[in-house]
Amino acid sequence: MRLTISLAQIDLAWARPELNLARTRELAIEAGRRGSDIILFPELWLSDYDLAHARRYACVPGAGAFALLSDVAQQSGVHLLGSLLERDGERLYNTAALFAPDGELVATYRKTHLFAPMGEVRHLTAGDALPVFDLPWGRCALAVCYDLRFPEVFTHYAAAGASIVFLVAQWPHRRWIHWQTLIRARAIENQMFLVACNRVGEVEGERFGGHSVLRDPWGRAVVEAGEEEVLLTATIDLALVEQARTQFPFFADRRPELYQR
Repeated sequence: MRLTISLAQIDLAWARPELNLARTRELAIEAGRRGSDIILFPELWLSDYDLAHARRYACVPGAGAFALLSDVAQQSGVHLLGSLLERDGERLYNTAALFAPDGELVATYRKTHLFAPMGEVRHLTAGDALPVFDLPWGRCALAVCYDLRFPEVFTHYAAAGASIVFLVAQWPHRRWIHWQTLIRARAIENQMFLVACNRVGEVEGERFGGHSVLRDPWGRAVVEAGEEEVLLTATIDLALVEQARTQFPFFADRRPELYQR
C-alpha cells in the first residue's frame, strides 16, 4: 500500500484562529493538488498555546474547530490531521483529530502526557486511552508532542499492529536534538513509519524547532524539513513495515512480563 503524505511545517498566529484557518485551507488544497492522501498540521494549529483562554476555543466534536476542519477536508479532498482543544463537559483536552476527505471524523486521540511548562496541567485533562485505527492505508495511531518521550506509547501501538504513527507537535528549538533522536529511535525500535509535524516561529521568546520528518521502519528519513516554513510531500510504501519486521523479528524476543516491574 502506497501512501502520499504532506506535512505543513508552519508558523502559527497566536490567538488568531481566522488567520490559522485561512492558512490551513490554502495548504490543504495544495496538498490535494499534489495528490496527497493526508496532510498533517502542528499541535493546536487553530489557537496556538493560548491556554489561558482555552474555553474560548474548545468545542465538542461536530462543532467549532472540528466543523471547520471537516469543511477544509472536504474542500481539499484529503485526510486532514491536527490537534484541537476539545470540550467534554467541564473537561478540556488537547485532542488530535483526523478527518476523512468526506469530512467525517474518523479518529481522535486525547494527549495522554501533559507538558507542565506550557501550562497544560493547569488547563487541560490528560487522555486515558491509546487507540489504534484501521484506515484505508492500514492500521495507524496518533500521538501529540510530549508523548514522544514515552517509548511505552509507541511499543503499545506496534504491539497492537500499527504500521504508522502520526505525531503533531510544538517542539522547541532548544531541544531539537532530542526531537530528532527520539523520532528516529521510535521508528527503529518499533519498526514502523513515524510521521512528525512540528511548527516553526517564535512566541514570547520561545523559538520552535521545525525539522518535521517522515522516518521509515529502519530510521531513515524519507523527507525532512529544516527550520523554515514548508509543505513537505513524500510517498511511502507501507509494505516496508512487514519486510522489516520479517527480516528482523526482534519483537518476538520481547519479555514484557519483566518490563512491568
